[in-house]
Amino acid sequence: MEIGIGVKSDPIQYRYTYEWLFDLMKEQKVRYLQLGSFFELYMLEDSFFTDLRNLAERRGIEIRSCFTAHRELGGFFSLDPRLEKVAKKCYQRYIEIAALLGADFVGSNPGAIYRDSMQTKDAGIECYLQNMKELMEFASSRGIKGLTVEPMSCLAEPPTLPREIDYMMNILNKFYQDTPNERVPVYLCGDISHGYANKDGRVIHRHDELFEHQIPYMCEFHIKNTDSIYQNTFGFSLQEQQSGIIHLKNLKDQILRNASRWPINNPIGYLEIGGPKRGRDYSDRKLGDDLSRSLEAITKVFSFS
Repeated sequence: MEIGIGVKSDPIQYRYTYEWLFDLMKEQKVRYLQLGSFFELYMLEDSFFTDLRNLAERRGIEIRSCFTAHRELGGFFSLDPRLEKVAKKCYQRYIEIAALLGADFVGSNPGAIYRDSMQTKDAGIECYLQNMKELMEFASSRGIKGLTVEPMSCLAEPPTLPREIDYMMNILNKFYQDTPNERVPVYLCGDISHGYANKDGRVIHRHDELFEHQIPYMCEFHIKNTDSIYQNTFGFSLQEQQSGIIHLKNLKDQILRNASRWPINNPIGYLEIGGPKRGRDYSDRKLGDDLSRSLEAITKVFSFS
């Protein structure tokens, strides 16, 4: 089994260029990029993405995946047909963008139920699933290999619990298997820092427990560090490794121990951190060091050489 390592592009938004990020990745010997969304993305013309693909290829970088950086595709859970329509339109555009970039996968977290309307959760899930079925067919027509879903860390952002993951993924998998030549499969984009702590801050499902449960559905995953109740996320500098609960060697061992349960042979883990405070001269300049220290720690553990 081969585990690839990549970077999600979120922390450079409105701060550094893609050229800067690609050069840093090349220096760290990391070749895979997951393109995170940003406000203008859905409205940009095609040439922006073909230019970005060419730029990446010239530097030996593969844009293998696209995934939302925010919660902007959450309209399926609003039960407002106007928001639902926009979410679907934007998701379709993201699929088109992934095709232009030559990416294999594109996805998002499904969305969020308003905390003051939790009784709408079941209806929101069904609305999301129905739209995903249509998007599976749209993605097939654009040559994408699969759509992805990210399990989250609270009950208002399903799927979170094991039974929610199984329910949603089994429905989508059955739909794909009914007519596989007309649809793409749906996989999970997992996150090793996502566990579930209840409203009292008591951990109900550990991050590693949920990650292992997701493996049979997972094609890619996010790598970041977190604290004991999954409140804050950060990277893997020496200090952050000492204060966080995510241990990279344990993650690698867990992946390899379950190698036969993965649906693909070459999953990619993307470093997903926000970096230092945005928009300050004393913090923005620290991003390169933040990314480099984390990537050094990750590639040291995940190296098979």
